[in-house]
Amino acid sequence: MNIDITQLSNAARSAWARQDWATVESCARDILRLNSASAEAHFLEGLVHNAATRPILATRAFEKALELDPLRYDAAIELASQHSIGRRNGQAAELIARYEKQLANSPRYLDMAGTVYTEIGLAEKAWHLYKRANELQPGIDLFMANMASCGVYLGKIDEAHEIYKSLLSRFPNHQRNHYHLARLEKARDDSHVEQMKKVLDATRLPDDRNVFIYYAIGKELEDLGRWSEAFTYYKNAGDAVSTVAKYDINDDLKLIDTIIEVCDKNWLNDHPVSTPQVYRDKTPVFVVGLPRTGTTLTERIISSHSRAESLGETQFMQMVLRSISGIASVDAMNSEMIAAAASKDIAEIGTRYLDAVAYRLGEKPMFIDKLPFNFLFLGFIAKAYPHARMVHLVRNPMDSCFSMYKQVFTWAYKFSYSLENLGRYYVEHERLRRHWKQVLGDRVIEVQYEALVDDQERETRRILDNLGLDFEQACLDFDQNASATTTASSVQVREKIHSRSVRRWTNFAKELEPLKSYLEAHGIAVA
Repeated sequence: MNIDITQLSNAARSAWARQDWATVESCARDILRLNSASAEAHFLEGLVHNAATRPILATRAFEKALELDPLRYDAAIELASQHSIGRRNGQAAELIARYEKQLANSPRYLDMAGTVYTEIGLAEKAWHLYKRANELQPGIDLFMANMASCGVYLGKIDEAHEIYKSLLSRFPNHQRNHYHLARLEKARDDSHVEQMKKVLDATRLPDDRNVFIYYAIGKELEDLGRWSEAFTYYKNAGDAVSTVAKYDINDDLKLIDTIIEVCDKNWLNDHPVSTPQVYRDKTPVFVVGLPRTGTTLTERIISSHSRAESLGETQFMQMVLRSISGIASVDAMNSEMIAAAASKDIAEIGTRYLDAVAYRLGEKPMFIDKLPFNFLFLGFIAKAYPHARMVHLVRNPMDSCFSMYKQVFTWAYKFSYSLENLGRYYVEHERLRRHWKQVLGDRVIEVQYEALVDDQERETRRILDNLGLDFEQACLDFDQNASATTTASSVQVREKIHSRSVRRWTNFAKELEPLKSYLEAHGIAVA
């Protein structure tokens, strides 16, 4: 029997290597017929379910494998990955910590554990795992790319630069690696631009598969002051995304309408909520605003204080609201969810969020959640946490919109790929900002990006004072903060504060005239 099972296991693993999932599944079933308590069979089933994007079944299979054989570090790390997918981050972190020592000679699972750590906001714990994986099995593209990405998050820019250069020397047509390399430093000449243009000529891919290299070329052309040409590539990228995004901005505008309608003063003051006893020694600070308005800069300033720490950008507030609404939908968030969540027990919303972030909390009394998108949920935040602080970043409308337009974003900011959609969304965001000022008053600390870069110390002192924190010099020296940051500004926040991005849009005044006219026609002052 043992020989048969061994043969089946070897056959399954050979099939796994070539992604022949039908054979893996068949072998797993045959093993279970021979031994229903085989951890290997359940592990193999988990791999099949994961490949078929069946996370619930994959989780159950890996849990069963680990129950049958607690020493199976491979099942543990696969299970941690499933927990990360399901946003059960605390469970993922606990599993990796428990099995980390057993991974010392497994490059595959060192790399996977590092990826899970990075996904759950613990990139600082991932670095040594990636490094060990690359030492054990050098020259593996995926391992190298993951290590480089983690290096950027940790401020190891030189090391990341060398890795991306090495990868591109082997695979010169890899568009995302060109994009990542372009982000790491300011272009000094057009050598990389010409190299990337040759990639476009050589590959002849459709526009929607050139998005990353379009943005990379645009960025380097902007570095070189070739404004009009840079805009052409930014527009190519945005248009390419827009053609495949299946996005209707009216859904997002309806969401803002519902928030303004539902989250009014009467709702806010109805049935006041008290913070759960277990969390009363923790003060959450939500740093919000449109993307690219200085939220990461402000987060770094505050988190450099001895009494504050950052959780980075978590999606837990939206996740909790989505879950508690009870609305079944493929949407990450919609107006129906907001209306339903507003009628639920707000205390439960508050507790669920704090439970979700508990794995990240250290000894410091103040913690920061810096997801820009949380500007939609300030009403829920204010009601769930009477002692919470909320910091809302505001930036020149044109600089704000253009900075978003030339950036690759994920699911949350699909409005940013079109100047028309950007204009419409900005107008509605401004309406929501005024609503929060009227409803929440001084509970929201507004920070003007331009004021912050113009007089860093004055604005830093004002922010800290409003947060109830004493001034500390470290907050001015935020560029020395060694903690990880996984945002689009991960490179910039390693620099001293500067004003180079103020009124940068004017270099593209001709191309951005339609956006400027739209904003001004809707009462938005453009300086």
